[in-house]
Order: sequence, then C-alpha cells, then structure tokens
Amino acid sequence: MTADFKKRQLNFLLLITIFTVVLFGIHSYVLSYFGTELNLYFPVWHIYAFLFGVTTLLFTIVNYKFSTGKTDVLMLFMGGTIVKMLLAILFLLPLILSDFDNKQPDIFNFFIPYFLYLAFEVYTITRFLEKTP
Repeated sequence: MTADFKKRQLNFLLLITIFTVVLFGIHSYVLSYFGTELNLYFPVWHIYAFLFGVTTLLFTIVNYKFSTGKTDVLMLFMGGTIVKMLLAILFLLPLILSDFDNKQPDIFNFFIPYFLYLAFEVYTITRFLEKTP
C-alpha cells in the first residue's frame, strides 16, 4: 500500500467519523424532540452503522484501485453505488416485508441519512481525484 493510499484513507476515516457523530447527534436530537411518540422498526444507530460501513467500504475500494494506478475509477464508483443501493434495499427488506403499521418514518429515517452519506462520499472522492495530475 502506498503512502498516498494510507493518507487518503486515514483522512477519510477521520472525516466520516466526525460526519457520522455529528449527523447521528442531530438525528437523535430531532427524534427525541419531535418523534417521541414514534415506534421505529430500526434503531437509529443501526442505520448509521450500516451507512458508515458501506460508505467506508466503497471509498476504500475506489481509493485502493486509484492508488494502484487506475485513474479511471468512475465506472467502479458507479457500480459500487448500485451495489450500495441493493444493499440498502436488503437492509430495509425486513421492514418492507413486516406487518409493521407505520413504515414511512423508518423509510425517511433511513433515506435522509443515506443521501447525505452519498453526497459526502461523492464530495470526498471527487476531491481527491481533482488533486491528481
């Protein structure tokens, strides 16, 4: 592994950890203030653990391929994003198939952070791709 790979990876891990802690804190606060009567299928920390894991995995794969000399990682990122969407559906499948009464709050609880993580991931990947010669 190259020094650039390790540097980018450690920087990403620091940023995504801060991003996750801040977003989780805001999300938990909003739910404790506005959603006290909600009965949610998934605990909020499950959602954030899943999103942290898949986002970190996808970034690591793209970063590794980029560090091996492959500068055309757009198709890899797009394919990884499709796999990430399929994993999100698998994550939500128990809720979708359940006879849980009100599924809409859980869907919003998942997809709002999902799209924020996706924006964060796109931003970080394009940022390190722009710095390359």
